[in-house]
Amino acid sequence: MLTEDSRLARPARSYAQMPQFQRVRASLLGRYMLTDRREFPCQVLEMSPGDAVVIAPVSGVAGERVIAYLDHIGRVEGDISEIIDGGFRMAIAATSRKRDKMAAQLTWLANKDILNLPEDRRHERVVPDNRHSTVVLDDGRRYNCKIIDISLSGAAIELAVRPAMGTPVTLGRMRAKVVRHFGDGVAVEFVSAQEMLTVVQQNLRIN
Repeated sequence: MLTEDSRLARPARSYAQMPQFQRVRASLLGRYMLTDRREFPCQVLEMSPGDAVVIAPVSGVAGERVIAYLDHIGRVEGDISEIIDGGFRMAIAATSRKRDKMAAQLTWLANKDILNLPEDRRHERVVPDNRHSTVVLDDGRRYNCKIIDISLSGAAIELAVRPAMGTPVTLGRMRAKVVRHFGDGVAVEFVSAQEMLTVVQQNLRIN
């Protein structure tokens, strides 16, 4: 479930007032929440630190507030600036620091295939204090697993089954997707990178 942060519930500037940024082509999967709290999957085709072109099953209305979680980017919020065929354009509301971080992420995504860059390893991997957790698939099937190592952006886990690449899963209480298979399990990438490793470890625990 996507959640709203009351500290960020402030009027956003109109699209005309937003600074203009250079968009890059992207293929980012994620989920978004409209004002009525309905959630839907989405895909971003183009994005800059100031706006995004979003392919979405439900477009909402111009001016409506949107909160999204995007692969590699994390939480993004703003207003629908324009309804387009199959989705909408979103004017992103963010601090200067957040925009700088987003620009760096988008630059890496835009160039990693062209320059044959390795997968992003910005987050150090560690062995958590609590290695036992559960994996739940979207259809409700639940499996016990063991955490091999984790980082702020993902985890490697020992698992008896092999969900297909790209399969959404919930590891502990964290939404993720399967990004790699290996001998004894799978690697998953968290939908939104966490700010502190301690938060990750807490969220991996079984209630």
